[in-house]
Amino acid sequence: MKTALTIAGSDCSGGAGIQADIKTMTMNGVYAMSAITAMTAQNTTGVFAVQEAAPEFLKMQIDAVFKDIRPDAVKIGMVASAELISVISERLKFYRAENVVVDPVMVATSGSELMKRSALRTLINELLPLASVVTPNIPEAEVLSGMRIGSREEMIAAAGRISDLCRCAVLLKGGHSVNDANDLLYADGRTVWFEGKRIDNPNTHGTGCTLSSAIAANLAKGLTLHESVRRAKEYISGALGAMLDLGKGSGPMDHAFCLREQSCERNNG
Repeated sequence: MKTALTIAGSDCSGGAGIQADIKTMTMNGVYAMSAITAMTAQNTTGVFAVQEAAPEFLKMQIDAVFKDIRPDAVKIGMVASAELISVISERLKFYRAENVVVDPVMVATSGSELMKRSALRTLINELLPLASVVTPNIPEAEVLSGMRIGSREEMIAAAGRISDLCRCAVLLKGGHSVNDANDLLYADGRTVWFEGKRIDNPNTHGTGCTLSSAIAANLAKGLTLHESVRRAKEYISGALGAMLDLGKGSGPMDHAFCLREQSCERNNG
């Protein structure tokens, strides 16, 4: 069985972070493992507190995974500080990690800031050059590229700038009002658009975590980046389309939508 490691923050409400990552990786057919960068007190309405892991403890978690069950892919999500980013980068280099997917989580769906501004330069200089692909949304891509993005042409220009700067492929997610959820993959100087239709579902908590984890799972299985993105898009469309409605704010998706017809509740009822 192929394996994947998520290095990210914990979401106690289960819709984002390592909880969403593990659900997603499992549903996409790989064995999921985790290294926690931070504990958060959050729910669908906001993030109320963040307690970072100590850098040495994060290092020990990563070492414990790689020394026993080496991951075939690594997904990196919320990392709030430069110190933690440096630990992750050093360990990934040491273990020569493959199929690294970085979701540069800067702001939660609720609007809460999740990355210290001082960490941005470390992210760009140390971590992103190790990535197979980075998956920013439009606000994150504006920060990484230093460009304003308001059209498809500007998406291409920004993705190209990030790719040149960080020496990795870029999946620029277009779900923030530029178009109808069309995503742009920029790799090796070439562009591919993944067309999508906007699903009228206000519950989008954890969409970025879910997409990047699905990509990592598919890369772990040996699929190409293009095919991994295509399958990940299909999965997230299904999870959103299931129209799960939980919580008082922007709720989570149904990560197990494809198991609903085989639910334990029905079988035990």
